[in-house]
Amino acid sequence: MSKITVYACIATILLILGAGALSQAAEEQSSGALPEAKNITNSIGMQLVRIEPGSFKMGSETGGDFDEKPVHRVTISRPFYMGRTEVTNAQYEKFDPSHSTYRGKLGFSKDDDEAVVFVTWHDAVRFCRWLSKKEGRNYRLPTEAEWEYAARAGTTAAFSCGDKLPEEFHKNQKTEWSPVPVKIHVAKTRPNPWGLHDMHGNVEEWCDDWYGPYSSGDATDPFGPTDGDFKVTRGGSHSTPVAYLRSANRMGTLPEDNHFLIGFRVVLAEPGEAKPSEAVAETKKPLWAKNVKQKRHDFVDKPDPARPYFKGPRQYVFIPPNSDGPMFSKHNHQPAITACPNGDLFAVWYTCKEEPGRELGVVASRLRLGSDKWETAGPFWDAPDRNDHGNALWWDGDKTIYHFNGLSTDATWGKLAIVMRTSTDNGATWSKGRLIQPEHSLHHQVISNVFRTDDGKIIFTCDAVPGGQGGSAIQVSADGGKTWYDPGEGRPQPKFEPGVPGAWIAGIHAGCTQLGSGPLMALGRGDNIKKQMPKSISTDMGKNWNYEASGLPRIGGGQRLVLRRLIEGPLLLVSFDKNLKLRD
Repeated sequence: MSKITVYACIATILLILGAGALSQAAEEQSSGALPEAKNITNSIGMQLVRIEPGSFKMGSETGGDFDEKPVHRVTISRPFYMGRTEVTNAQYEKFDPSHSTYRGKLGFSKDDDEAVVFVTWHDAVRFCRWLSKKEGRNYRLPTEAEWEYAARAGTTAAFSCGDKLPEEFHKNQKTEWSPVPVKIHVAKTRPNPWGLHDMHGNVEEWCDDWYGPYSSGDATDPFGPTDGDFKVTRGGSHSTPVAYLRSANRMGTLPEDNHFLIGFRVVLAEPGEAKPSEAVAETKKPLWAKNVKQKRHDFVDKPDPARPYFKGPRQYVFIPPNSDGPMFSKHNHQPAITACPNGDLFAVWYTCKEEPGRELGVVASRLRLGSDKWETAGPFWDAPDRNDHGNALWWDGDKTIYHFNGLSTDATWGKLAIVMRTSTDNGATWSKGRLIQPEHSLHHQVISNVFRTDDGKIIFTCDAVPGGQGGSAIQVSADGGKTWYDPGEGRPQPKFEPGVPGAWIAGIHAGCTQLGSGPLMALGRGDNIKKQMPKSISTDMGKNWNYEASGLPRIGGGQRLVLRRLIEGPLLLVSFDKNLKLRD
């Protein structure tokens, strides 16, 4: 046999062996089998770190928030790979090039290697599905348990680097009333012990789970509840106090929400859909949701309208003493109340330690028909670690009760979106929250003032500014709540002077109604005219307002007015007068 023939045989054997190896690799990839390497790089340049199985204690034994308890042992039974960093702009735009239009929005995430933000949970899931199809592997978002397991990286302190977070991780770690741009480049700080960067801060990261309470039992590969309003986010972000960047801290928001604080990282795992485990606790029904009668009440029986009638005051805020989450004994404020078709009264308000705080949530109580005492309050709606500032309730007179609420990006009421929910069973159950004004901006602090115009439009008021004066906005729906618009959106703040029209209502916390079938009229707090409560009139459904002194006493901090048009036609105003003196 010649040398040439020998070399040809060897080459053929090598080709066969190489083809076999390539074939095996291709088969492993198409089957979704995990590789064995400690670190891998995928087809779009994303680096992933292998996380081995193990167990850890999930939650916080001391300190932390109420929803980080009870601490329970969790076992992660299978290995997985996790992105070494959060998904970057350059990586995400290989899937969705149009997302480049978000680069630099509000001053955030301009560069290729900055974490992608302004992505919904649905966007993140679609990215994972695209990447899975592209590579023939199973990419997905991490479960909440996988995320905390990987973030802790075998540690038990508040952070993977100890009980204090070094300054190198800090990116404006404080509460801000409006967005303050910072750089969010990935992998600029030291990794955790397992090689993962930016697990504390930079941007929050979407997880796969619905948010819900922890169970006290041990769990293996746990997954959240089967449904809910909020998807979990983890890790905290820039512009957030350090306490919210701990390994155990839990956040969440509506899966449709997107803003400058939230991005995501991916997991590469074996095929198989995560399912809720038996160790995941079920949310218990609060009193307001239990045993709600559905028989419609006949409202004919009422006080004689020809005779003065007053009954009360009647206390409605009953929260167990020393409550520290999800209800708080310290501060309960801004109620909204409605009658229900069954004759019950239903009230909601926000509860917190501090009004600008992330802990602020909404609770509810019910005064049942025939009872003279409101029930002990229970949680109603609370996006985890988001300020849910401002709420309103309205019964449409038929079968539907509407709930409107603000949803902050984080803390304060300077960055609110607006959420709507409905109930058709007297407030016993509610639809999922739906974003009706998704931009987190001004004009969105909901005030408890909802009414329907003579031609069927639904209108409610919102503070247009976060301060003590500066005007109010209205939100309008002409199609029964399907779509909403703000007639004054994008227009400058008015001077609130007689003879100078503007696009906003004068005064905050405004009460607004329609005069018969004609113009809208509103009264507000602050922006006083001639030292009187300001009055605003609009003849074009809120596009333009004219201002004048109302002849009524002005009101100040801690005071709100109520303005309603009664079914019989007259206007009802409930307000304050510091000069009014009562006689015995």
